[in-house]
Amino acid sequence: MTSTKKDPVIVVLQLTGGNDYFNTVIPYNDPLYVDNRPAVGYKLEDIIKIDDELGFMPTMGPIKELYDQGKVAVIHGVGYTNSPRSHFRSMDIWHTCEPDKVGIEGWAGRVARELDPNKENVLTAINFGHGLPRALTVAGVPVAAIADLGTYGVLTGITDQTQRARALDLFAKMYSPAIGTGTVTDYLRSTGMEAMLGADIVKVAPERYSSTVEYPNSPIAAHLKDIAQVYLAGLGTRIFYTQHASFDTHAGEAGAHPKLWEDVSQGITAFFDDLHAHGEGDNVVMYLFSEFGRRVHDNGSGTDHGAAGVAFVIGDQVKGGMYGEYPSRKPEDLDQGDLVPSYDFRGGYTTLIEDWLGLDAKPIVNGNFEKLGFLK
Repeated sequence: MTSTKKDPVIVVLQLTGGNDYFNTVIPYNDPLYVDNRPAVGYKLEDIIKIDDELGFMPTMGPIKELYDQGKVAVIHGVGYTNSPRSHFRSMDIWHTCEPDKVGIEGWAGRVARELDPNKENVLTAINFGHGLPRALTVAGVPVAAIADLGTYGVLTGITDQTQRARALDLFAKMYSPAIGTGTVTDYLRSTGMEAMLGADIVKVAPERYSSTVEYPNSPIAAHLKDIAQVYLAGLGTRIFYTQHASFDTHAGEAGAHPKLWEDVSQGITAFFDDLHAHGEGDNVVMYLFSEFGRRVHDNGSGTDHGAAGVAFVIGDQVKGGMYGEYPSRKPEDLDQGDLVPSYDFRGGYTTLIEDWLGLDAKPIVNGNFEKLGFLK
């Protein structure tokens, strides 16, 4: 009997800069919210009520619609102990699962290695955006980094096909085996050849893609559309990674934060609408996280770096609802003015790795951590 079950796929959406948890999932009935947010707090009538206690910020209407369909899990109080409140160090911790030392390997790269140990598919993991996040960086694991799918490739700036063929031939020879090569040369050679192979494979995605779904005009929507094209092309990619910035709202938060979530919410809705329009998407789970939350009391124009944050899991196979405990807002329970994490972020990874991808999470996240039942 031929199996029609499709391999599970993860889309990671990183909210870079430190998303304001307290102004995203809002405890609107708590007077401490009003007291602590005189400058950037949302009016009660503008908050999208979820229940008698919590609500989404005003531009998260599309997320609320998915939530009402049972497709959004909200994970409260995500973080780790002794938050350094530094973008770089905190993101390093999230990317490597190493809060006590500087990690070398990224968790998603480790997942890609387990999914494809023989490197049979150079597109097992793809980052959409400039550069390569540390989460995907593992020596020997090929990862494609695509800034723009429409222009992705090797030496695409050469329009004359004969000239490009010659240039690619030279490029290939640069990365061909040579006597006396070292580790760095070996890495460059393998990376170059993998880049060439990945570019040649992925270029078919836009050619195969046709859709009636219109995506919003935003950077994150463009990346999600690129992800949809590659996913729908059936190239075997299991990990899609992208990010949206900047959630570092020290100033001007009242204007910036709603726009950020408007772009994210609308982009996500278009993405899943696109998959469903093609009869696909039941094997896709999206995970949203940010490196930390923000200070409970605003600074007069925005909010400063905090500790505990919120994560979201979205998809057809998600058991929607609230997971974990919203940290106490009482002054005596804060840590340096910040919400204290109540759930270790590695537990969320563990749930995805074990209950979605079917892998052993312990060597990937470096330990045993509490799982949550947000998957069907």
